[in-house]
Amino acid sequence: MIPKLEKFKVNRCFYTLINKINISFVISMTKKVGLSGQFGPRYGANVRKRWALIMNKQKSGKLKCPRCETKGSIMRESTGIWFCKKCKARFTGGAYDISTPRGLESFRIAKRKQRELEAIEE
Repeated sequence: MIPKLEKFKVNRCFYTLINKINISFVISMTKKVGLSGQFGPRYGANVRKRWALIMNKQKSGKLKCPRCETKGSIMRESTGIWFCKKCKARFTGGAYDISTPRGLESFRIAKRKQRELEAIEE
């Protein structure tokens, strides 16, 4: 005889199936959707996907300090303000990344102008 399964809501994104022998099975939604599985079906697929990309990039530890070149020491203080725990450098960047495509382009242009000015002065 197969024991009857009862369904209980444990928290937002997990459901536990408990049978009469007290063996529990946890069905996790995070294997397929990653970090955004904690939101369940809320907020829409596109928002959850964007949020997951941002959080995966921040939690990967691959953000490198532009001053001391140390990986994994960067923290986001607030929107666009970043802080390195090792060298205590505080710098600006994007809202969710330490550099933006527009910022990198501006940096390249500034370096080129600097070289041109140095060439004219010599």
